[in-house]
Amino acid sequence: MSSGASGEKAVEPVLYGNWRQPARAGLGTLSGAATFVLFVVLVVTVVVNASFGLFPAFFTALVSGVFLVALVRKDRHGVTLIQRIGEVVMFHRARRRGLTLYRSGPAGKSPWGTCQLPGVLASTRLGEFADSWDRRFAVLAMPAVGSYAIVLGCQPDGASLVDQDQIDLWVARWGMWLADLGQEHGLVGAQAVVETTPDTGTRLRQEIQANLVEDAPEVARKVAGEVEMIYPSGTASVQVYIALTYQSAPRLGAKRRAMEEFGADMASRIPGLTASLAGTGAGIVRPLTAGEVRRVVRTAYDPASQALFDAADLSGQTVDLSWAECGPAGHDVLRDRYYHDSGVSMTWMMTQAPKGQVQSDLLARLLAPQKEIWRKRVALMYRPVDVARAAEIVESDVNAARARAANMRRPSAYAQMELRKAERSAQEEARGAGLENFGMIITSTGSTAAQMDDIRATVERLAAATRIQIRPVYGGQDAAFAAGLPVGIVPLRHSRVSESVRQAL
Repeated sequence: MSSGASGEKAVEPVLYGNWRQPARAGLGTLSGAATFVLFVVLVVTVVVNASFGLFPAFFTALVSGVFLVALVRKDRHGVTLIQRIGEVVMFHRARRRGLTLYRSGPAGKSPWGTCQLPGVLASTRLGEFADSWDRRFAVLAMPAVGSYAIVLGCQPDGASLVDQDQIDLWVARWGMWLADLGQEHGLVGAQAVVETTPDTGTRLRQEIQANLVEDAPEVARKVAGEVEMIYPSGTASVQVYIALTYQSAPRLGAKRRAMEEFGADMASRIPGLTASLAGTGAGIVRPLTAGEVRRVVRTAYDPASQALFDAADLSGQTVDLSWAECGPAGHDVLRDRYYHDSGVSMTWMMTQAPKGQVQSDLLARLLAPQKEIWRKRVALMYRPVDVARAAEIVESDVNAARARAANMRRPSAYAQMELRKAERSAQEEARGAGLENFGMIITSTGSTAAQMDDIRATVERLAAATRIQIRPVYGGQDAAFAAGLPVGIVPLRHSRVSESVRQAL
């Protein structure tokens, strides 16, 4: 029997990529800020030489050159020497002032005597409203930055035993949903958080006990009892949340809305938001109630409390917990880790997206439960660009990339590649694609400090396998831990350094 081609055409996988940071015009490979400093140094050196002579001018040029090198030279994460020095100085300054230690509760130092949330979450307030489908939903108010957030819970379908065509369709619809966020009135940020936690077996016990009849055979009872005792061991629970953050003012220059006004506005918009996620593979999507948000935050800061919540669910009780009691009783912030109640956590941030093109299952291993990690939370952070500004941004990016290549006598391969990528982004935007600023925060929690070395090695290995670059959030572990929670924090809104200054550096 002779063999031959089967006649079926091989289906090539869909690839994704072309992530880039907008370029800023500068001299050669220098950034805009470095180019400005270089011209200032040249002018000052010439003036000093004319006024005081050659030696003072040489000394001025030497000192300025050292500063310029510290401003220009970056490591593989894109962090300059000036930024690294700033991280160390700011952390040690906060430690000397006692800002890295926190004690709350009746025996703490806080005057209110409760377990108030620390740091960027200290001033937040929590309310609850009902949408037009009569579903209760929580609203998180952040008066310090003038924003409100809502949280949606998802039950994803999963990719197991699903055709690749269906997965590609989910990815395409997810991209369309992200692009539509640029048209969502007042939206300033979005989060997609995947959290893996140890399963205590409460839901399995509830399911078995609810379906076990009184006259069941003895063999069936024994089998159900063994399953109830053995199966939860070593399993993990995966929870997916989407947080949407809106500015409190309806438009620029307008007065901030009260929480009641925002809740009334979102009551009619939430059904459309949850329905639009239906075709993205998110499964059943519903808004989280205030009680569910309190539980998520409380168990994040005190992982041991999850067993108490599960026990209350099993007995049909409701945990009476206020927002003022969701924080840790105490925490201690080190430069590279965070001690909080019954957990020790370490948080990383993404410094570079995958280079080249990738497939849709790129993050599968990173998001999946890991036996070496007790609790893990991966937060994808999005800042949609308003559709009215998207064309202007991509056009400016193309012009900056062209200017950078034109400033070189022989444009490097990197400069030419950046120009091609900028032109491709402009073409995609012209065809209707959305523009998103995005990042990633990874938080892993252990029960003891001895586990952290293994946890760090595991996370960094997983990140390398997914072709993303990450680095610990040195000196800001407590703030990064809060930013990774599904509560709608947009880090840039809490920063003292504007986005334009950061991009210029």
